[in-house]
Amino acid sequence: MYELVQIAENSYYIQSPAKIGLVKQSDTEVCLIDSGNDKDAGRKIRQILDANKWKLTAIYNTHSNADHIGGNQYLKKQTGCRIYAPGIECCLTRHPVLEPSFLYGGLPPKELRHKFLMAQESDAEYLTDAALSEGLQLIPLPGHFFDMTGFRSADNVVYLADCLSSKETLEKYKIGFIYDVAAYLNTLETVKNLDAKAFVPAHAEVTDNIVPLAQFNIDKVNEIAEKIVDLCAIPGCFEQILQKLFTEFNLTMTFDQYVLVGSTVRSYLAWLKDTGRISAAFENNMLLWERI
Repeated sequence: MYELVQIAENSYYIQSPAKIGLVKQSDTEVCLIDSGNDKDAGRKIRQILDANKWKLTAIYNTHSNADHIGGNQYLKKQTGCRIYAPGIECCLTRHPVLEPSFLYGGLPPKELRHKFLMAQESDAEYLTDAALSEGLQLIPLPGHFFDMTGFRSADNVVYLADCLSSKETLEKYKIGFIYDVAAYLNTLETVKNLDAKAFVPAHAEVTDNIVPLAQFNIDKVNEIAEKIVDLCAIPGCFEQILQKLFTEFNLTMTFDQYVLVGSTVRSYLAWLKDTGRISAAFENNMLLWERI
């Protein structure tokens, strides 16, 4: 873990729970794509930098999930690098309590205020094309999170962040986290048409052919959508639908799973309603979802 892997002349990644991109800007300067999940990840990244006598100039965060920004604060203090994050992600990177608050829908209980859902604050700046290192290109990848973005290096290596999950992850956990289902499906179709020397997903293996995995993720989204529509054959409230999904997929309810899967199911319900596959009605002061 935390092994530096070279993909092309100037493009690397650091093997970690969420892969960290590293791009050489010169013989002595590099930038990172994300920073790992905590201070310890930051330390391990710093060791790699020191071992190669590289100076870190910038961290480009793909999005604001804690496992992608957790090393920001430490690396900023140690190296003086600048930190950038796209759109709304910049706000959450500056104020990480917004992530568990968003997921829970209110003040998060202490069980949700931990490093896996709430990173340390970091002084992020808004990511624009002008802020990019020479040769890097932005690739908008919305859907998994608000304004998530990927990057293409000058070596034609594409860093895909969390826009798709590995087959193993989806087969184990069944429901991958999605904020905007329509945007997510559009992003996956876009990814299928990208050309690159190599693709680096944060939570799947590096590959030169991303199409099969992208299609697998699309198929899983449609499978979950069909399951939710079927569950709405009998009008039910959100909690009932969520309970049935956990039971159907043999998942274990915890605070983390409740907010992560629950938020995703709410997003599915909104998408299915907006596309005319289910309806919503208030009965006896309860919001019920029903298949059309």
